[in-house]
Order: sequence, then structure tokens, then C-alpha cells
Amino acid sequence: MHKVAVLHSAVRENGPKDELDVIVQAQEVSQALDSLGYLPVPLPFSLDLNRMKESLINIAPLLVVNLVETVDGKGCFIHFAPSLLDAQGIPFTGCGTEAVFMSSNKMIAKKMLAANGVPTPPAVFIGDEQGAVNAFNGHYIIKSVWEHASIGIDESSIVKASRIKDMVREIFKRQACLGGEAFAEAYIEGREFNIAIIEGDAGQPEVLPPAEILFDAYPPGKPRIVDYSAKWDECSFEFQHTPRSFEFPVEDAPLLRRLSEIALDCWRIFSLRGYARIDFRVDFRGMPWVLEVNANPCLSSDGGFIAAAKEAGFRIEDIVSRLIRVAIARGIRQHDFTYSRNYIFD
Repeated sequence: MHKVAVLHSAVRENGPKDELDVIVQAQEVSQALDSLGYLPVPLPFSLDLNRMKESLINIAPLLVVNLVETVDGKGCFIHFAPSLLDAQGIPFTGCGTEAVFMSSNKMIAKKMLAANGVPTPPAVFIGDEQGAVNAFNGHYIIKSVWEHASIGIDESSIVKASRIKDMVREIFKRQACLGGEAFAEAYIEGREFNIAIIEGDAGQPEVLPPAEILFDAYPPGKPRIVDYSAKWDECSFEFQHTPRSFEFPVEDAPLLRRLSEIALDCWRIFSLRGYARIDFRVDFRGMPWVLEVNANPCLSSDGGFIAAAKEAGFRIEDIVSRLIRVAIARGIRQHDFTYSRNYIFD
């Protein structure tokens, strides 16, 4: 039986729900691997890279399922895992080191999107304020540069300032609760969509059914954002009133096609692979704006990527099997493994 290492973030004792979710992912992926005939070996990832290297050598896996989202509780280290795997020549699922780094750093990601003509909301970054002078107008939402999962975001994250220096002051004030570096992004009032993509066996990206996050029964004046409560606090109004929908009226068809086209542009721009999810806001004029490019999105059964996959008729076993096949095929192409006869594809 072939071993598959399930590499995941090490979770702090009594960690918050967003961290604990990676354990759910690891368990569900391990169950899928077991049903596919593999021997899953869970492995928490740490900053001790020598120890991680030794652990991988001892396990000698067929490949690694990379579920690492944070290292030592920090999103800024997310690229350490694929970097180590690349250095060791071990095939792994999902996006490569460069794609993970560039998409996870929102300043770099936004600059890449803008340079390639992909609409993304204007933003104010510390140290790069001059670039936002002409765009500075209206309400902004303060976010983490590195952290995902809506860390530190709530209604108070939406602010309005008449001068950039006032906005910079607000950013500095909120950095601690956002886990480090922060920035302010123009708040786009409108609808929110997720477009999930999975790589096909021939290497081509396949767009899964689009999803919209509904802001059901939100009272007037309440910001329509997917904040931390909406994602993680099951008892909150936000969590209970932001359902995911795959049903659309026929008049949305041109918009959904455009969202899919832009998502595929993002796949190409960032050299994504394996699987990804692109998050959008669509303003009242029908203009799409890319909020985030998510390399290796959450694979837990209640997450957006798996929900889209299920809508397309996939089981989680089908998704895991697909990710393994494309990772092994890529590893053979890149490294010309002499032991490739040991790989199985069923």
C-alpha cells in the first residue's frame, strides 16, 4: 500500500476555529485516501525544516497532499511547505511555491492582477501610499496582507477617511488584530461570488459551478461582507444568513461567463495548478472585481471548493483522486522519476 503524507498546519492547543478547520480537512482527506487504497500519514508542518525533511525521508511517501495554510500560526510562511517539497523533489498536490507565495501576499497579487488588466479594487498599502492617490475615494475595508479566512474582519473593518494619512493611521491601529501587515481595499458594495477551478488530467483547468454568497435578511445599513463571524461563528446572525447558492436566473448567464473567463485569466497569470478558488465582488453596474486568488483552498466538506465540486457531481474521493493523478503526472514530467513504475493512477 502506497503511503501519502497529509501535510497540514500544526494547530495550537485551544486554537481558534479557523485553525482547527485544517484538522477537519486532514481527517476528511485521509478518509478519502483510505477509501482510494492509499495509506494516509498525517504530518503537522513546523518551522523546523530539518525535522520536516527527516520526517518526509522516513515516511518516504508516494506524494504529499499539501494542506498547509499557516506555519507557526502565520500565513506569511505558507510557501515554506511547497518550497521544502520542491527542494526534496517530492511531488505534491496543489499549487507550486511561486503561485502560493504570489497569491497569498495580497499586495503582490493585486499588482499582478492590475498589470494584467484584471479589475481588482484600489488599495492603500503601507509604504506604497502614493500609488493610491488617484483612487482614494469612498469606503475602504481593512484586511490582512497575508492572513486568509477573514481573520480580524468585522463590520468595524469598513472605514472612511478623507485623507490617505488618516487611512494609514487606521491601518496601523488594526494590524495587531489582523495578525501583522495590513492594507485598506476599496469596499465594493454589491454581490459576492466564488469561482472554483480544478485541473484536468490533461492539465487543462476546469471551471466548477459558480456560487454566490447571499446576504439573506440583512437589514439596511448592515455591511454585506463575509466577515469572521460569517465564516466561523455558527451562532451568529452572519453565519446563519450567508448561505451559498448555485441557482441563478437566466439573465445572470453573461455575468457568470465573464466571471469564469476572469477566473481562468487568474489561473494563467499566477500559474495555478491542481485547484484554486477566485473570489469576486460585482458592483451594482455589473462590474466584476477580483478580491482574492486562493491557491489550495479549503478541502473540508463544508468549504466552498468542495461544495462547488459536489454541485458538479464529484465526491471528495473523486477530487482527491484527481489531485493525486495530476500531481504524480507532473512529478514524472518534471523530475523524470526512475521509479515511476511504482506510481498508480487508479
